[in-house]
Amino acid sequence: MASRVCLVHYHEIGLKGKNRARFERILMDNLKAALAAFSVAAINRISGHILVSFSQAGQAEEACALIARVPGVARVSLAFHTGRVADEYCDAAVHALTEFGPFESFKVHARRSNTDYELSSLDLNRQVGEVLCAAFPEKRVQMHGPDAIVYVLVVQGSVYVYARSMRGVGGLPQGSAGKVMTLLSSGIDSPVATWMMARRGAVPVPVHFSGRPQTPDTSEYLVQDIVAALAPEVQVGRLYVVPFGDVQREIAIACPSGLRVIMYRRIMYAVTERLGRIEGAKAIVTGESLGQVASQTLENIMAVNEVVDLPVFRPLIGSDKQEIIERAEQIGTYEISTQTAPDCCTLFMPRRPETHARLAEVHEAWELIDHEGMIEGLVAAAEYVDFTAPTYRPPRKIRARHEALAPRAADPLPEAPAN
Repeated sequence: MASRVCLVHYHEIGLKGKNRARFERILMDNLKAALAAFSVAAINRISGHILVSFSQAGQAEEACALIARVPGVARVSLAFHTGRVADEYCDAAVHALTEFGPFESFKVHARRSNTDYELSSLDLNRQVGEVLCAAFPEKRVQMHGPDAIVYVLVVQGSVYVYARSMRGVGGLPQGSAGKVMTLLSSGIDSPVATWMMARRGAVPVPVHFSGRPQTPDTSEYLVQDIVAALAPEVQVGRLYVVPFGDVQREIAIACPSGLRVIMYRRIMYAVTERLGRIEGAKAIVTGESLGQVASQTLENIMAVNEVVDLPVFRPLIGSDKQEIIERAEQIGTYEISTQTAPDCCTLFMPRRPETHARLAEVHEAWELIDHEGMIEGLVAAAEYVDFTAPTYRPPRKIRARHEALAPRAADPLPEAPAN
């Protein structure tokens, strides 16, 4: 009697050599976390795949789409699990091809993971192919470029048969590349950038700069909705919220109008870096796209970058808005991001922001404000919200004096806290 299982295929993990087992283990842990709402019976490694089996009928079909969205999954197949009995796996092959959908041509691709089964791969191809030809006499066998392929995988005492697969998001399993701090607004771009870094194995720790108390806290709730939309496939363990409105007001009063946005961002980057030192993060991530708005020209990016020592990653830098919107729709954050919410991005904005800032003028404006006091005050005022995420490890302790954990870049840095 055949049961339904999910066979998870990966690509990049298979190229990791001696580290492959570690990446597989992380992916298995992430799949377990993502499938917490399902009755998962077991998650095991089998012959270059990860096998997910369920204790309740019908759940494999429901889980496939979710598994496909977990970073590190290149493809997921809804397979029949049978014994090494010809009648069972041949019948499963007929069912697999029936549920494939419309097709005119097909072939069989069989493979054994060991040689203790009396039939070779070619013998299996012929055996299953004869049954399928009899079941679908109007269809033709085509060895190159067929519409459908029926896979027969013999592993130890079991056979797995499938024809229908779903493409996954690919990448590397989250948690295999360390922490990054992400500047997360309630807009369209930054959630996509956060997702893209998670897809490359990073553990994102978002920092949201709220316009509070100058604006309502609506954006803070939208950001939490975005974190919920990314879950359970993308795990966010902690969200920092920094009330930025009063500091923006001080900058707007003291600095030249055209340089306000650059001052805002320099403060935001510096605060994020200090929080990153506490977290043991290795980089800062933003949703900037080159030339999209005034603050994202090369000159302005350079003027902001110089205030931090951590590397700044911009995964969307070469993307246009339509590409970003399409990705936001794909990951489920677009509808949330298009809701109107006043936040720091729209607060005290100049009519004509500088698009090609000169560093000398930026440095002069920087000295007009008590930037160090602002940074320290914002770090001290930062609040955080924790979520369930096995890949995230909080700092062992957050001391009252953050200066001890996150000194200025000119001071020698302590070792990052163990996570």
